[in-house]
Amino acid sequence: MLRAEAQDFGKRLDWFVHERLPEYSRARLQGWIKTGRVRVNGAAARPSHTLRVGEEIEVEPGSLPPLRAEPEEIPLTILYEDADVIAIDKPAGMVVHAGAGHHRGTLVNALLHHFGQLSTTGGDLRPGIVHRLDRETSGVLIVARTDQAHQSLAEQFRARKVEKTYLALARGHISPPQGTITKRIMRDPVRRTRMTTRLESGRTALTHYRTIEQLANLSLLEVKIGTGRTHQIRVHLSSIGHPIVGDGLYGAPRRADRIPAPDRFFLHAQRLRFQSPSTGQPIEIESPLAPELKDYLERLRALNCDGG
Repeated sequence: MLRAEAQDFGKRLDWFVHERLPEYSRARLQGWIKTGRVRVNGAAARPSHTLRVGEEIEVEPGSLPPLRAEPEEIPLTILYEDADVIAIDKPAGMVVHAGAGHHRGTLVNALLHHFGQLSTTGGDLRPGIVHRLDRETSGVLIVARTDQAHQSLAEQFRARKVEKTYLALARGHISPPQGTITKRIMRDPVRRTRMTTRLESGRTALTHYRTIEQLANLSLLEVKIGTGRTHQIRVHLSSIGHPIVGDGLYGAPRRADRIPAPDRFFLHAQRLRFQSPSTGQPIEIESPLAPELKDYLERLRALNCDGG
């Protein structure tokens, strides 16, 4: 039996139960809530139920089959592959691996269909996955084929030896046009889908940006990150008053210079440079700008030329 204390007031039921029972995945706990195995004051409740102080939460564990990713026939664009790694050109809209509400149509499902065996280090839900891109971020993403390759790549990411370069289109003209953002990042305690830089207890984060083109009241940036925090580029640029075009979660309007923003935010993982797990030789992989983003830039440039 669990009890909601003062510090739990206003929390969602599913978040509260996951905090108290971290040994179970949030997806599994949500399943128990939806089937009535989690009760608040003796009655079934929704995952979104908002807790009040003193409420008693009873959890009746259920036996569910283990969650694992399954192969699914989904087209993939392969930028590079060898015996150690695969580099995929991930489209916007594709989730990298299964999570709450996403068990089909993921990159992992597609990879298992195309390649079969991948590294097992990430577990049954994340085979081969060494790093991630947000759902609406396109571009290059590398996947480990073997456990040895996975360990090597993971260590390179931890040691900040992987060079990650992005293209981002931000609102406004950034001053100075080149710089570094070092604000700490943590999950927003109020809006759990967002990250925030407003609390000192966040994790260190490092984002370098350089303006490469100005279009009306927008700045096309080359961005390199020294850390890999959730939503890092998005929240860092928003924190200095320049959210990414199309990124409503972090404050961007839906229109920019009389042209509607794409049905995604303008962030593209352009290039990755790392060392081969087998030979130690540098490998550099580049992804062409996604067609919808390239088209958007061309329309902005045309508008600039017309004096609009």
